[in-house]
Amino acid sequence: MHLQALRQLARGSLSLSRCLYSSCTALPRLRSEIGKQLDDIRAAGTFKEERVITSKQDNLINVEGSQQQVLNFCANNYLGLSSHPAVIQAGIEALQSHANGMSSVRFICGTNDMHINLEQLISQFHSRDDTILYASCFDANAGIFEVLLQSEDAIFSDELNHASIIDGVRLCKANKYRYKHNDMSDLENQLKENQKLRPENRRLIVTDGVFSMDGNVCKLREMCDLADEYNAITLVDECHATGFLGNTGRGTEEYLGVSGRVTLINSTLGKALGGAAGGYTTGPQEVITLLRQKSRPYLFSNALPPPVVGSAIKVFEMLMNESSYAGKVFKNTTKFRTAMTEAGFNLAGDPAHPICPVMLGDEKLAHTFADMMLEQGIYVIGFSYPVVPLGKARIRVQISACHTDQDIDRAIDAFISVGRKLNVIQ
Repeated sequence: MHLQALRQLARGSLSLSRCLYSSCTALPRLRSEIGKQLDDIRAAGTFKEERVITSKQDNLINVEGSQQQVLNFCANNYLGLSSHPAVIQAGIEALQSHANGMSSVRFICGTNDMHINLEQLISQFHSRDDTILYASCFDANAGIFEVLLQSEDAIFSDELNHASIIDGVRLCKANKYRYKHNDMSDLENQLKENQKLRPENRRLIVTDGVFSMDGNVCKLREMCDLADEYNAITLVDECHATGFLGNTGRGTEEYLGVSGRVTLINSTLGKALGGAAGGYTTGPQEVITLLRQKSRPYLFSNALPPPVVGSAIKVFEMLMNESSYAGKVFKNTTKFRTAMTEAGFNLAGDPAHPICPVMLGDEKLAHTFADMMLEQGIYVIGFSYPVVPLGKARIRVQISACHTDQDIDRAIDAFISVGRKLNVIQ
């Protein structure tokens, strides 16, 4: 059915549903109050419109309302594997052999041989004992802290950690410390304070490996040194590192030369590793076994669908048999960052990381800039408050291995053209 027809059908259904519950006496006030709140968001220039893609995820995509195919420069598809033929075929074969879904959680009748195979592959990839799969890395972060930490324990979290880490930390009863972003002196002071108060308690330091809004890498070596000194365990969220950061894509550990020193790694299958869904925790056997017994998102969520698992298995097999993927991402990233900086743009983030935030500052400017880029055939999104702090709006460009040199040149030319029109650069 055509997209416009589907929308008309949905509007008709919405009108009917409104009639069915319009007798709710509190509803008019609720509509009015939230409507005003939404108007305020629009007036501030921070309302997030959802563009509709009508094709597969790739470097070139079709976007509803655009008369041409556009280049996608804002996907987490770092390795270009979301639409790789071998990955698609693996999903089709898994669908045919193991059907659409398990209709169950893992401990009842939701575990099949493919789940075990994928968990073993992930453990091998990260050189860890064992792995547990979740529906998403959000679930992995939500399900670990309350299992590992009791009320007398302590958790130390970077102030810019991902929302899923923040929510997971809120769920546990441990003493909570928030250290300044990437500030190892502040972290050490807090560790020292806690050690004096409770020398025998369990301490856990948690950080993003790469912070997704800024593209900067955590100070993992210094963090591991502090963990050793203060008898703490470490957990790193590697969603924006696994598969492409480091010489062979083993992530922040490999990139910073501290492989094997991190206690636990959480990551996702929904970005570089096929782009579908799913997350995981990998680490010591005893911890993973305990999570299978007590982690609520694992115990009370359906198992990952076989097609998703089959595709992810193929991705890990590809990464372990071919080491060139990370190099292509790095090459493309260097090309983009170098040209954009020479053009006069202010780019944040680590120079080796494919998250390349083009800093603009003003919220409305960021959204206007993104709309004008789409007119030139480049799909990017303006990021503004509350996703990023007020006054730090930006276009977050994400480079992929599937981008060609010509793709990157087109994006750079468009940035320069729009940047001059909006007086961002001279």
